Amino acid sequence: MLNPSARVVLLQHDGLDNLSGKTGLALLRYRSGPIVAVIDPAQAGRPLEQITGIPRAIPVVASLAEALPYGPEVAVVGLAPSGGLLPEALRRDVAAALQAGLHVASGLHTRLADDSALAALCGPQQWIWDLRQEPPGLEVAAARCAALPGQRLLAVGTDMAVGKMSACLELVAAARRQGLDARFVGTGQAGILISGGGVPLDAVRVDYAAGAVEAAVLEACRTGGGGDPAAAACSAATLVLVEGQGSLCHPGSTATLPLLRGSQPTDLLLVHRAGQRTISRHPTIPIPPLPQLIEAIEQLAALGRPEGRPPVRVRAVALNTALLGEADAAAVCVDAQKKTGLPCGDPVRSRAAADRLLAALRASEGT
Repeated sequence: MLNPSARVVLLQHDGLDNLSGKTGLALLRYRSGPIVAVIDPAQAGRPLEQITGIPRAIPVVASLAEALPYGPEVAVVGLAPSGGLLPEALRRDVAAALQAGLHVASGLHTRLADDSALAALCGPQQWIWDLRQEPPGLEVAAARCAALPGQRLLAVGTDMAVGKMSACLELVAAARRQGLDARFVGTGQAGILISGGGVPLDAVRVDYAAGAVEAAVLEACRTGGGGDPAAAACSAATLVLVEGQGSLCHPGSTATLPLLRGSQPTDLLLVHRAGQRTISRHPTIPIPPLPQLIEAIEQLAALGRPEGRPPVRVRAVALNTALLGEADAAAVCVDAQKKTGLPCGDPVRSRAAADRLLAALRASEGT
């Protein structure tokens, strides 16, 4: 529903410098269409790059009224707060956006269109897109994606919020720079807003979660995932990258198994934050050594697959080194490569690393 050319204003209240704003930060980094302003009263007037490290010249303002002169068409909620609930200050700016004639897109669990006061502000030509809704007509998964041509890469993480979506998008960009047919399946709110397609996995009933992933991958192979009727169906040369969610290591995560079952991946990419040894917010729960975790993931991936298919392997490790300097980042990549025997690198930090990880994936084709 979010047109790639739509002029967006991000509602980023108190989320420009922390993970509560990860949806908006991902859009700032990866959305190719125009973002005309960012609303964050705490950061208003500061250069965006100074706050986020993202090199885009976008004004940071204090209110919706200050953003309107930049000509936005759609207000996108850029926050992903714990529990997905709408903070009151943000609700006021959503109301102001609707009153100003803007459309609104939100990935929060709180459905804005069900709010009678907000719905009353929505004119006949306006829309509120609550993307975190279960798609209609879902079926139970049946390993249909195993029959698709081409490669399907699923990103699996050692924890939540370690950069699975970013790693996938960087590999998509690397593949497209080489002229390859690369397609992205978003499974979270930011990925869907960036790509225009996918499935909000955490909004789907557990019995249909794998089926929802299956349907999204089939759609990506049929139309590219963005609903473009002119897009060609995938071929043996197509690379489909499926955004991972959650982690097998996290006590509150249930997402990895539906992603494995639904996408029927041919290959896996392990994503890990360099230096992290325990689950975030759960310091008593350790992250296993990477070789041990890789073995466990591959054993799980071998289950629920049609007979005669090649084994699914982790082909490379994407390291999130955002908190490290250049020398330390290079050192942890070398260390991880020694321990796992796999190509390692930070695809967000450098195109060379993205190209190296992509080469490892492509070299595995058919093996």
